[in-house]
Amino acid sequence: MFNYPYLVELLSPKRSTGDQSEALLDRFAERYRKIIDAGCGVSIPDNPMGQPRLGALESFDLKDLSVDSDRVVMNLNTFHTKSELDGLLQKAAKVNLKYILVVRGDGGPLLPKLESESIGGNRSVATSIDLIRYINTEYSNQFITGAAFNPYNPLPFELNRMKQKIEAGARYAVTQPVIGNDKSVDMLKDLNITIVVEAWMSNNIDLLYRSVGKKKDENAGKYDPIENLKALHEFYPQCCVYLSMLSFKQNWKKILPRLTI
Repeated sequence: MFNYPYLVELLSPKRSTGDQSEALLDRFAERYRKIIDAGCGVSIPDNPMGQPRLGALESFDLKDLSVDSDRVVMNLNTFHTKSELDGLLQKAAKVNLKYILVVRGDGGPLLPKLESESIGGNRSVATSIDLIRYINTEYSNQFITGAAFNPYNPLPFELNRMKQKIEAGARYAVTQPVIGNDKSVDMLKDLNITIVVEAWMSNNIDLLYRSVGKKKDENAGKYDPIENLKALHEFYPQCCVYLSMLSFKQNWKKILPRLTI
């Protein structure tokens, strides 16, 4: 699983872009091809930050892009109507998409909330665990589902949640961005699940801290994403690395060590 060095995050175009829509779709297609040509996988978030964006498969259709089943990871959260969710899964099955990363997601007033009961949940809101279980029940053996792992949450809580996600059918975990050697990732290894470690590729470490609700570590010094990536390779040599906030303007062979091999 994930027999490539990096899984690169690629944002799809926003829905309300007016005259820029075609240009943004062209950029999406260009970046997708760059990722695939570099020998990497591509992960496409699902309406990140609660901003309505074109879906992964919708973007592929509009630019006549083929789905590389071994390289494309479609993110999916619970901010969809039931009919929209089923439509996405049916379409994904039709084009032989293999990997789905189920995440809690970022809600907002512009996005609908999935009713828990509609996918077999028993809480007031649908959870990622409910969605993982629903996909693996309704589409048995069709998809390989994964789950997010947040090392910034209290470990007993987060590890227990991950165990529930595994019981629901998750077969891989993608961490939130980690800095160097992280004890929570080492503990995650004990669950015998494929681990993808996320690297924050922006110099703006404050943005990462805000996004995960972590206080800035004044003793951490200046953050260097390239040095941190090297450290992740050293500490987790067997793991595929998820690259978030990666610049598409940089020469990747100069900053991504595993592409030079």
